[in-house]
Amino acid sequence: MSAPVKHKRLPNHAVLHDDESMDRCARLTREGFYNLLPKEVFWQARYHYLKDHGYLLRPRYDPAWKPSWVGTNRNPKFCEDSILLIDYQVMDAAKVFDQELVAIKSFLTEGQELHIAQFFTAIRDPMNHCVPVHEILRDPYDPGFALMVMPYLRPCNDPEFSTIGDIIEFVDQTLEGLVFMHKHDVAHRDVAVANIMMDAKSLYPTGHHPIRLGYTSDGMYPVSPLPRAGRGVRYFYIDFGLSLQIPKGASSLVIGDVGRNADVPELSDDVPYDAFKVDVFALGDLYSKEFEGKYSNVEFLLPIIEPMTQQQPAARPTAEQALREWEKRRVDIQDSLYRWRLGPKSEPTLERVVNDTVAVAWEGVYRLKQFVK
Repeated sequence: MSAPVKHKRLPNHAVLHDDESMDRCARLTREGFYNLLPKEVFWQARYHYLKDHGYLLRPRYDPAWKPSWVGTNRNPKFCEDSILLIDYQVMDAAKVFDQELVAIKSFLTEGQELHIAQFFTAIRDPMNHCVPVHEILRDPYDPGFALMVMPYLRPCNDPEFSTIGDIIEFVDQTLEGLVFMHKHDVAHRDVAVANIMMDAKSLYPTGHHPIRLGYTSDGMYPVSPLPRAGRGVRYFYIDFGLSLQIPKGASSLVIGDVGRNADVPELSDDVPYDAFKVDVFALGDLYSKEFEGKYSNVEFLLPIIEPMTQQQPAARPTAEQALREWEKRRVDIQDSLYRWRLGPKSEPTLERVVNDTVAVAWEGVYRLKQFVK
């Protein structure tokens, strides 16, 4: 975990400036407005167990926690220990040894999730874009659950993609990752933007808060990312809770109306369908909704989106065929296009003209710098 930026004084927004505001916050605190939610109590109960195993939760989850703003004029909203957990299944923590951030997931031990996650972790392959597992801890209170320790990752679309090159790199890695999983007979079965995350440490050299993503690690100051280009951002598939490893030679037909993507046409609780072809559709549909549907200058994606999202599963390519087609198409994309900004389809015409003019100017500066090197 990067060291947080040090600031000399509290910003104006972090301070309560009148007695009425302070009295109101004191009353809300007494009434339990800032108390831990039931889902957070789960993690508070495991605070010392995790600390004993080398993982430190944020101060809010220490059983001895007292709100840091009590008796001060600080605004609780901008006190780090007021920030609530969003996803009760996953908790952020820092390694005691070096303060590196990790994510800890509580999961049921029955099913294939643990096996698949560990199976992929053991494989060293540049095409492996499955989140690695650092450690599995037994749950100290429930033998049916365990705690999976993984790298802390950030949503793949936060911050938003900003250039054509950002999208090209994302497509490269996500298609590679899908081919890798299918090569090892695993269907993810829940390919969605929420289940693809990124290691964004290079975009935030001084760190950021693990829950309040747009702020510094103390939750107080806004923080801005660096551009993705040239910073080695790596994307990972996460959440193998619905995944299935199919035995060699067995049929890939499954049943179950499962997964986040309700637009997959063949999903059914009764009629068998090919789990691998569902993954292909879901990834192509992600490209369509997140990129082609939002931006006006990503037409180069259509030759892979259209076959991947065919209504008939038999008409879709395999993941490997989709990757090969993409690699052929990508060769024809000019280098200068990689640096071109993404143009939102919702962008007003005048604004688009101004932004494109600025982009052309920056491209000219880039070419001039390359010329004089």
